[in-house]
Amino acid sequence: MITKGSPPIEQINARAKMVSLPSGEAAVHFAARHFINCAIAAIREKGLFSVALSGGSTPAAIYRMLAEEFASALDWSKVLFFFGDERPVPPDHHDSNYRMALESGIEKLAAPLQVFRMHAETDIEVNALAYEHLIKERAGGHFDLIMAGIGEDGHTLSLFPGSTALGVEDRLVVPNYVDKLKTWRMTCTFPLLNSCTHIAVHVLGEKKRAILHNLLRGPYKPDLYPAMRIGTNAHPALWITDLEV
Repeated sequence: MITKGSPPIEQINARAKMVSLPSGEAAVHFAARHFINCAIAAIREKGLFSVALSGGSTPAAIYRMLAEEFASALDWSKVLFFFGDERPVPPDHHDSNYRMALESGIEKLAAPLQVFRMHAETDIEVNALAYEHLIKERAGGHFDLIMAGIGEDGHTLSLFPGSTALGVEDRLVVPNYVDKLKTWRMTCTFPLLNSCTHIAVHVLGEKKRAILHNLLRGPYKPDLYPAMRIGTNAHPALWITDLEV
């Protein structure tokens, strides 16, 4: 996946690698190229690329770059877009990860039938099971790439500290009540996240320096910081950042 001139990738531990870029823009460009490289490899191997998108400002910048600079890099008809988590809002709501992804560039790259949104605004348990079945049917039960971020509290996707989804081992997608936010979320689980062929964790901005240091350099406390559970020996995560920690 590394091309000539790429920055060095540091092996943090058996589950995690990190690449530190000199700026946010450089990190977004690296993340977009990583996306394209993962897609090319999957399409070459099996004729299809499945990816789980994430919400937030950094993924939005990546989607814009994919649409603006990499639109001709792939046969986008062979890409299936899923989501790692979603808020309990309709698809036209300003808090919707689905809406954000489309408006940030995905709608320029994919036909509507290639983008599978999470229906988290109603019947969340029923729809979580339906989304799990969809992943099994269309993507074989795992993704070629999952894009993730972290919160300053150490959560990833909608896997928050103290939430019940952290203990789930037999599901791919679940509803998860987030007590600190007093709301439900739909989220992929760690068994699904860590089964993905490639795991990209995007961490940009000075506000994330302390938590990134704790996650990658601190003692292993996954109950306190769920994002510490990202990656396995078989599927190590690549942490892409503009920080030095």
